[in-house]
Amino acid sequence: MLDTGYSMLGDFGSSEPRPSGSGRVLIIERYGMQDKGKVVIVSGPSGVGKSTICREVAKRLNNIYLSVSVTTRPRSPGETHGQDYWFISEQEFAERIRQGLLLEYAEVFGHLYGTPKGKVDQQLMAGKTVILEIDVQGAKQAKTIYPNAIMIFILPPSAKVLAERMGRRGRDDNEEAEERLGGASSEIASAWQYYQHLVINEDLQQAVKEVVQIIQGTSLSERSADENPQANVGRDDVRRAQK
Repeated sequence: MLDTGYSMLGDFGSSEPRPSGSGRVLIIERYGMQDKGKVVIVSGPSGVGKSTICREVAKRLNNIYLSVSVTTRPRSPGETHGQDYWFISEQEFAERIRQGLLLEYAEVFGHLYGTPKGKVDQQLMAGKTVILEIDVQGAKQAKTIYPNAIMIFILPPSAKVLAERMGRRGRDDNEEAEERLGGASSEIASAWQYYQHLVINEDLQQAVKEVVQIIQGTSLSERSADENPQANVGRDDVRRAQK
């Protein structure tokens, strides 16, 4: 069970909070049929563990499609083309934009990222739940296309933990790591404003469990306050957490 004294807000600063969403299973109305798929958008700061959570969720649920983004950033050691990302050139990326092949795209820390549109639509028409692991900019774009998408933001327990996780993955040099940590503040502010569900990744298995529950429509936010104090975190709780 999550502690309502959320230290991350004091570490990074906060924006105006709002209560978490209802957690209902939301069906995409774009296709006009209840038996078609739904979209789940998962975002979070670099190094928070969202990729690991998404992969674990995909293992636990049936009928899931985990979308693979395209990017112009160089491939890091241990990453697999077509599994972690589709690594393409800036020229290829620009051509995909020109042809309307990307559902959303954005520049993040000097590199372009986007979601292939055709595969997502194909999987939705097949009735699958599509998970989009994308940044806040892309999430806003995707939400306009799929207004009933479930929005989940993954948070670390604290700024210190986030910095440690980024250091352990060894992907960024010191300058890049500082830039990403700096960007976490605005991303977390956006989380309060745009995302229905906030999940703190302090314990991986617990975080995965909560995301699974949200997707299945049995979100912790639907339970009573006694069972889940986090569901009723309000402005006063946030202010106390900042002190």
